[in-house]
Amino acid sequence: MSEHDRTLFAGVDIGGTTTQVVLCDDDLTVLDRAETTTPAARGGQAMIDAALGALAPLLRRVPGRLAGAGVGAAGVVDSAAGRILVASDSFRGWSGFPVAAAVGDALSVPAYLDNDVNAFLRGEVSSGAVRGERDVLGIALGTGVGGAVWTDGRLFAGPHGAAGEIGHIPGFGDLGCTCGGRGHLETLASGRSIGARYADRTGRRLTAREVADAATHGDEDALAVYGAAGAGLARAVVMTAGLVDITTVVIGGGVSRAWHLLEPAILARLAEEPPVSGHPVRLVRAALGTDAVPVGAAALARLRTTSDEGARPALSASVRER
Repeated sequence: MSEHDRTLFAGVDIGGTTTQVVLCDDDLTVLDRAETTTPAARGGQAMIDAALGALAPLLRRVPGRLAGAGVGAAGVVDSAAGRILVASDSFRGWSGFPVAAAVGDALSVPAYLDNDVNAFLRGEVSSGAVRGERDVLGIALGTGVGGAVWTDGRLFAGPHGAAGEIGHIPGFGDLGCTCGGRGHLETLASGRSIGARYADRTGRRLTAREVADAATHGDEDALAVYGAAGAGLARAVVMTAGLVDITTVVIGGGVSRAWHLLEPAILARLAEEPPVSGHPVRLVRAALGTDAVPVGAAALARLRTTSDEGARPALSASVRER
């Protein structure tokens, strides 16, 4: 088969600050990629236009036939309808926007929408750190904490679309969460919360990355903050393992750049409190980096153009903004 005959799938990740696009072949190998600024304040159509503008030169450069496109987006989404239901205040004109229809009409191919954390996990299972795994918990650590569950070889959204959202389950202390609840994992392990916890201890306001740098240089307060984040994540893993018997965990997102701080803290707590099954936890860092969400979106497009998985409605929530 010549390059001009190969099948292509486009994947798009629309974050609060940056939009990533990839063009993949049928094996989900990334053939080309680009990124652009997300014009979040200019409305839904402007965001789609920016994504399509970044994708256009890829389609010109890479020979082949585009068969479908997938979009991973921050917010609460109705993947069956391809529409954004609820978005944060960072986005203007995004709630209610028909993302899949807008992309599909522009490209003249089937297009599909999912929550970005679901797409992240699909990407890592399709061609990343947990490729081919049947059962995985995915955790994305960004501005917030998002989660998703992959079980029996497919994404499990749950009847209301909230399966895997470990970031907003209580039981992790009593700190107030951005969602209005208390004691959620997000209050310990999100980028925003790591900075806030460090400020609580020291009075100094730093980003999560700056706190990680301080911890690397021996700052005891910074080490304590990352230790608490790791302990919280370990507890989330044990809770998931006890409920659905999943012990493979992939962690990604911007906060996971401090893997040298998180991994030992998580493993130390898991050694003290292992899953009830006694099965060891396989803990891995996401491998695809910024490609994870767009590759997962492309994988969704590949799947739904060849199966009927998309027949089941699903609502999905996201807490990540870049």
